[in-house]
Amino acid sequence: MTPKAQKHSPARKKTGARQAPGPEVPPQAPAPAPETAPETAVSPAVDAGDRERLRHGTHHDPHSVLGAHPVPGGVAVRVFRPYAQAVTVVGDGLRAELHDDGDGFFSGLLRLAEVPAYRLLVTYDGTVHETEDAYRFPPTLGELDLHLIGEGRHEQLWQALGAHVTTHQGVTGTRFAVWAPNARGVRVTGGFNFWDGTGFPMRSLGGTGVWELFVPGVGEGELYKFEITRPDGSRTLRADPMARRTEVPPATSSIVHASHHEWGDDEWLARRARTPVHEAPFSVYEVHLPSWRPGSTYRELAELLPAYVSEMGFTHVELMPVAEHPFGGSWGYQVTGFYAPTARLGTPDDFKYLVDRLHQAGVGVLMDWVPAHFPRDEWALAAFDGRPLYEHHDPLRAAHPDWGTLEFDFGRREVRNFLVANAVYWCEEFHIDGLRVDAVASMLYLDYSRGPGQWTPNEHGGRENLDAVAFLQEMNATVYRRCPGVVTIAEESTAWDGVTRPTHHRGPSGFGGLGFGWKWNMGWMHDSLQYMSHDPVYRSHHHHEMTFSMVYAYSENYVLPISHDEVVHGKGSLVSKMPGDWWQQRANLRAYLAFMWAHPGKQLLFMGQEFAQGAEWSEARGPDWWLLDPAYGAEADHRGVRDLVRDLNAVYRATPALWRLDTDPAGFEWITGDAADDNVFAFLRRDADGTPLLAVSHLAPVVRHDYRIGVPEDVPAWLEVLNTDAGRYGGSDVVRGDVVKPEPHPWHGRPASLRLTLPPLGTVWLRPA
Repeated sequence: MTPKAQKHSPARKKTGARQAPGPEVPPQAPAPAPETAPETAVSPAVDAGDRERLRHGTHHDPHSVLGAHPVPGGVAVRVFRPYAQAVTVVGDGLRAELHDDGDGFFSGLLRLAEVPAYRLLVTYDGTVHETEDAYRFPPTLGELDLHLIGEGRHEQLWQALGAHVTTHQGVTGTRFAVWAPNARGVRVTGGFNFWDGTGFPMRSLGGTGVWELFVPGVGEGELYKFEITRPDGSRTLRADPMARRTEVPPATSSIVHASHHEWGDDEWLARRARTPVHEAPFSVYEVHLPSWRPGSTYRELAELLPAYVSEMGFTHVELMPVAEHPFGGSWGYQVTGFYAPTARLGTPDDFKYLVDRLHQAGVGVLMDWVPAHFPRDEWALAAFDGRPLYEHHDPLRAAHPDWGTLEFDFGRREVRNFLVANAVYWCEEFHIDGLRVDAVASMLYLDYSRGPGQWTPNEHGGRENLDAVAFLQEMNATVYRRCPGVVTIAEESTAWDGVTRPTHHRGPSGFGGLGFGWKWNMGWMHDSLQYMSHDPVYRSHHHHEMTFSMVYAYSENYVLPISHDEVVHGKGSLVSKMPGDWWQQRANLRAYLAFMWAHPGKQLLFMGQEFAQGAEWSEARGPDWWLLDPAYGAEADHRGVRDLVRDLNAVYRATPALWRLDTDPAGFEWITGDAADDNVFAFLRRDADGTPLLAVSHLAPVVRHDYRIGVPEDVPAWLEVLNTDAGRYGGSDVVRGDVVKPEPHPWHGRPASLRLTLPPLGTVWLRPA
């Protein structure tokens, strides 16, 4: 509380019982002040200067003027109610009509020794409304909240700012608080005051830049915005940056929200905290919720998505951004409501229900998170209080060159706090298990997509964005400290040193690590898809495109992503990237997916690709589920691919060699990485105890008989556990059902070898029998 607020907000008695408006009676004479302190009465009316500032929305401390205050001669009561015809003060044994001072101001002098508990009877067009006086209450934010906000260290910022239904001094209402340090004044407006905030000015809480107002009687479900008077005197109407619920776009109001969801995932959270994510199976199904089953709500999806993902064997879903966004065509990557799940599919509690049901089905929930930039919509964050606030003050630093958006000012402590707390918010309030951070590369470099003269070097003359580095380090350190078992994943496409290195470990570049748990392996994705796009007759000349990833596979902790970005904007679906006729395309796809699942790193696959959808993805249409309709002639072709993905996940989860040592070089051994003329790749994956799995990919459209593969001598027999050419997947059924024993014939630098029949365009996994 500021000193001024303390001075004018003495302790008050609790409000008495509500009194319904009765018949008009003359005001009762208040009890006289003690004769021992004679004082000359003063006019209780608001002075001209305060009136002017209140009328124009530029008063920084309305509570020092409005409400009830001790003055010489008694207690002055001042009320600002535009459009009111009369205002009467009522309380226990008290009823006094205030004088109409004009322009919506009412005042009166109560000859009392102390401020009483009171309510207001406000008359509009002959109708009397009984209400509390918002300006009789002290601030709802404490000194610790304001100190942490000022320091930029409030890790639960959403509990301090925004709109919160609360009981304050025994009265139920909503407290509103917003950070707007450049504002000359802020008023709260909404459905409860007919979108006229004139009579609801907020008070400034000192140097923090926070404005606050407790409004009695306002409850959950109310629409609201903040009316901000900018430094030049103009006004702007803004949605709450901390709103936890919004209207359905294109409407833009914030909504007062109170959660009532009761979580049922305690067992999941406890198990998550005990399991090191790097040493566990991690197979991700990427989903754009609005189009996965078009028209479905969060609660409807909660009945469909957990069952499907569980059946398919994925360990996690990754949800493309669910934070509120104005344009559906952005897929959620241009966020305006960083603390609100999109209202397109339901309420925040509906989204919690979906997460809860996924957890209860044994499925983790990752969420795309977008702290790099935000759109320029005039009702949202851009120039929020009339000056650059969330964005950088330098226009060259603020304007994102690729997307027409604004970049956050990561060097400003309050902005960093807004984003760090937001990361924590999704994990703590919505039980999100991981954040995939979008566009990290664009944050790290000052010259990202900028030409000469369009950027300014950092203080050391380099191109690194030191503010963004510090922000990412703080975000990761905070999330990992506060949220046991949560993982952060970077979409980062450059050779930045130490994306997944701990923040306290410095690397060759001199920077501490960024502290992420995983990094998307964009190099593997580009190289391997490039290889697969070649006709097999030319693949021998591009063999390195499939093997180069192992040169750097342990430089970071990697996720192998086949994401939405690879199947939109003319790139075609995954199966359409494959060469050959329809049979060969599907065979190539199946072999590639099994190669991917066996490769070191975790896997991510975008929806629709699990059943070889032929068309590229469109958010307006979603996956082509009709391809799996038994009435469709080629249904078996698509179901075969889907059955393979299901079996890949099942064998993967049951085989620790495929995930236990994902980040340890001891978990991988090449058998042959140079059989370019044969289009063959063979390697071992190992569990911590040395138990191997042998993966052999043959990416030529011929059958190779008696193909010799070197193997360790300590395994007496091998058994085929997965073959992508199996007839049930749509292949030619070149499979082997019996065990195969090694021969004491050295090969590939090994003391023993197997003679295998390699299927055309197929991948085979073998384990010790």
